[in-house]
Amino acid sequence: MDEETAQTGADARAYYAQVPAPMVCGTALVTDAEGRILVVEPSYKPGLDLPGGLVLDQESPRQGLARELVEELGLNLEVGRLLAVDTTPAAVHGRALVAHVHAVGPLTAAQVADIRFADGELSSASFLPPAEAVRRLPERLGRRVRGALEAMAAGSIAYLDDGRPQPGSPAGLPAEERIRLEESGTIGRDAHLAMRPKALTSANVLLHDGRGRALIVRPTYRQDGRWLLPGGGIDSDTGETPRAAAQRELREELGFERPLGSLLATDWSPPADRPAMVAFVYDGGPVTAAELDAVRLPPGELDAWRMVTVEESRGLLLDPLVDRLAACLDAVAAGARGLELVRGLPV
Repeated sequence: MDEETAQTGADARAYYAQVPAPMVCGTALVTDAEGRILVVEPSYKPGLDLPGGLVLDQESPRQGLARELVEELGLNLEVGRLLAVDTTPAAVHGRALVAHVHAVGPLTAAQVADIRFADGELSSASFLPPAEAVRRLPERLGRRVRGALEAMAAGSIAYLDDGRPQPGSPAGLPAEERIRLEESGTIGRDAHLAMRPKALTSANVLLHDGRGRALIVRPTYRQDGRWLLPGGGIDSDTGETPRAAAQRELREELGFERPLGSLLATDWSPPADRPAMVAFVYDGGPVTAAELDAVRLPPGELDAWRMVTVEESRGLLLDPLVDRLAACLDAVAAGARGLELVRGLPV
């Protein structure tokens, strides 16, 4: 009986109740403020593990994981995004196991202090640096964690089988394996698109006063207190272009409705702990004192603006953004356009 027939038949529930099914578990990649990973020691088996457990028949993986976190650690935590889906073959446990790995945290110091082993299934818990956690966990689980960590850094999901990334996995495939698969001609278009490296795109606007100063803004959402050039992410999934995004951000962040000038620069930031980023910087033109008096910041997103020279921006902007600002102000002064930058420095 196929799925559609079973769903429409009167005995659908009875049919599904007797269908052999794999086990399903919800697993948490719990992090603290330092980026360390929580590993636990079960009282009923040797070795280290991750928090989580089997999902009950009326639960989703997310619901089952939330329940397990309360039962195992005494913590009522928000279960975050899905990082990985992994399948353990039936030969290991006698039945196939499908594991969903979700991000949880980072936990606050108070939450870490509140950890307690409510149901007695765990005897200890500790936070380890990611590399050490992967090394000390059982090999199969270590592979799963490695894939989940790469998915977290890539802002994507890892598709794993026995902890090993599969063709078409958006995250987790080593670059050399991805290249080999692409060159082999054995994968389809969908898998090819899923595997390709991703980059984040943003659009910024340089508003200047003609005397070597530019406008920067202070967002409320940055924990490091750093300032930024006006602008933000490009909503490419809606068809938005970089120029349209820059104009929208200018309107939303400052209340400005004005045409933009030329593209001053593109700035490529290589990947580190997140995908690569490319920023398009447009010339917003000179601003007058009256225009600056009319600036209206969006509550809850920005709380201050100021005009700064490059030297004054040091310590306010991250170093690559200081370099980006310097390059774009030089371009305006020299009448240059279309600079190619990497981390703010001209190529």
